[in-house]
Amino acid sequence: METAGAVLGVGRSKTYALAKRGEFPVRVLRVGRNYVVPVPAILELLGVGAVP
Repeated sequence: METAGAVLGVGRSKTYALAKRGEFPVRVLRVGRNYVVPVPAILELLGVGAVP
């Protein structure tokens, strides 16, 4: 989450707050007590495409 937030220019606290409210700009998975952002979702948002 922290890396995804940094890539998008969002601070740590705001990143988790957005994820909690379901408003983070990409899909966020809840795994136990952790939030996980799939890398392909970030790449797609940035328009980078798939990494070979």
